[in-house]
Amino acid sequence: MLWWITQQLRMGNVKKRLAVVQKLARSDSADTVEPLVFALNDRNAPVRIAAAQALGKFQSQSPQLTGLLGQLLHDPLPEIRAAAATALGQSGDPAQARLLADLQQDQDPAVCKAAALALEQLGQSSAKASAAAEPLIETMRYGPPTGQLEAVQALGRSKDKRAKDVLLEALQKNDPAVLIEVMGVLAQSGDESMLKPLERMLNNSNPNVRSAAVAAVAGCGKRQAVPALLRKLKDSFWEVRQTAVKALGQLGDPETIDAVTVLLADTDRDVRESAIEALGGIGDRRALPQLTLALIDAESRLRGAAALALRKIDRHWDKNPAIRQVLPKVKYALAHGEYWVQHSASQLFAKLKVDPETVAEDESLVKPADAGPTHPAFAVLAGLLFDPDRDLRLAAVEAFRQLHERNAVPLLVTAAQDLDRNVQLAARHALTVLE
Repeated sequence: MLWWITQQLRMGNVKKRLAVVQKLARSDSADTVEPLVFALNDRNAPVRIAAAQALGKFQSQSPQLTGLLGQLLHDPLPEIRAAAATALGQSGDPAQARLLADLQQDQDPAVCKAAALALEQLGQSSAKASAAAEPLIETMRYGPPTGQLEAVQALGRSKDKRAKDVLLEALQKNDPAVLIEVMGVLAQSGDESMLKPLERMLNNSNPNVRSAAVAAVAGCGKRQAVPALLRKLKDSFWEVRQTAVKALGQLGDPETIDAVTVLLADTDRDVRESAIEALGGIGDRRALPQLTLALIDAESRLRGAAALALRKIDRHWDKNPAIRQVLPKVKYALAHGEYWVQHSASQLFAKLKVDPETVAEDESLVKPADAGPTHPAFAVLAGLLFDPDRDLRLAAVEAFRQLHERNAVPLLVTAAQDLDRNVQLAARHALTVLE
């Protein structure tokens, strides 16, 4: 029988030889080892790869296979090297860790990944974890970036007690891809002791690293991360601001509502949409007026997100008297040059069962009951924010900025969506100063 199998492996076409190897791979008999070893010399790469993968499970029955598989780690074909690494990982012998560690210097990413996974497999039991983790630690410290990326994931799942310290040590590296991978693994742990080291990464010069750090800080710190997340709402890179506001929405801390509301006036559409969703996640009714205003946004995605957020906070949001403070702005939007803004404003008045002609200008001056002292000119300036004259609106925004009037923040958020671009920019600048 073995003679006939060997003949098929010698004489058959590629499909036939591959089918024979795949059939042998499904067998548990030690008699299949010899023809599989024969197939390792096949002239066709897929046949050799299949044979190398199949031999892994027979190593306990034929210890000499380990040496043979070790030789395949130097094969010219990366697929063969990866298959040999996978097979050695099945041996359960931590002595193979050194061979696999050398393979993590390979130039092929797939080979590095196979070596890292094999090392992880060797270290699945606590007794073997230290031996298997040693080469991963060495690669993490001194290996090429490709090998480091794979070592990070393997160390994240390792049972070795040194893994956490090595990953924290890796936060000193300069490669952005490695840093992002490390922070992703640390975030999955949910370990609050990681919070301070991760917070330091929030100041990295690379915006992608800062964005990953925001997600990691939120994952590890939970409510303790709120102060750091609030600071990143002012980051110069839009994705960092978006990641931070999403995290705050998930944490649901009502104390963050004012800072999140400011991002409704962000220059980036995706950030504004995430701010809307975050307010819905926080679920505080104080956000209803500004979310109501988002219902007349020129972007359909933002209008849809606002409608959903309003329903999440209060199914009867349209009955809340606080939303009347933004009706002058809605009335103003009825004259907008964009059809969908006009249409949305008209629809909103219809839903609220309010006649626009009955909306008085001073309705915009409603302040929260718990607001602090205001400047004597507050009411006048607030009224000017809705004046038909663009220059007067612009002057009111600038006055609030110079007065550092924090009670004007909700009004400035509204002004940041003004029909005039100059008023928008002035309001956004004022908000950065006041916050």
